[in-house]
Amino acid sequence: MWLTNSSVGRKVVMSVTGLFLILFLTFHALMNAVALISLDAYEAVCEFLGANWYALLGTAILAGGFVLHIIYAFWLTLQNKRARGNDAYTVTARPKSVEWASQNMLVLGLIVLCFLVLHLFHFWAKMQLPEMLGDEISALRGKEALELAFSQLWVLPVYLVGFCAIWFHITHGFWSAFQTLGTTNDKWIERFKCIGWWWATIVMLLFAVEACYFTWFFAL
Repeated sequence: MWLTNSSVGRKVVMSVTGLFLILFLTFHALMNAVALISLDAYEAVCEFLGANWYALLGTAILAGGFVLHIIYAFWLTLQNKRARGNDAYTVTARPKSVEWASQNMLVLGLIVLCFLVLHLFHFWAKMQLPEMLGDEISALRGKEALELAFSQLWVLPVYLVGFCAIWFHITHGFWSAFQTLGTTNDKWIERFKCIGWWWATIVMLLFAVEACYFTWFFAL
């Protein structure tokens, strides 16, 4: 199958899963913004997205997208290193035309992965997972999970570092995905870079504002 047997196919999988995850991040930021307006409304959203069949299906699809994206990222990195061979260690300067994020996507991805594990521990493992296991008594409500996480002052700087890593990852990954999918030319590639920069900046700023607000509300 060309999606796995060719480098182009593997890049297509990376691009599609990456764009899907960007859309999820956008939805997640908007969902969290509800808590800035009303914690009761946020509770209602969390209850709607509890451990029901459509939430479980969405979680499975999302998890599959993350896993595929991570596997293919390592796969392509290993492929590129093998293709360069000994020449991989001969380049000492980075061309000005090559973005810093482009050269460090794997490192940024690993930081994002560590942040994701922490985030899942703070929320999914304490909200949806207990319900899935039939232990609804132990499952935290949305406000309770927010308070448990952001009442600890160390959480805010760690989350802000995670948001920065995601910002760098998205600003490169957004336009790169469209380039891989063949939807760009010399004119549109610059437009996609601009759209990606603004999209990533707005979404990550919204996440940062939410994290700062929750820390102020629950910890200070």
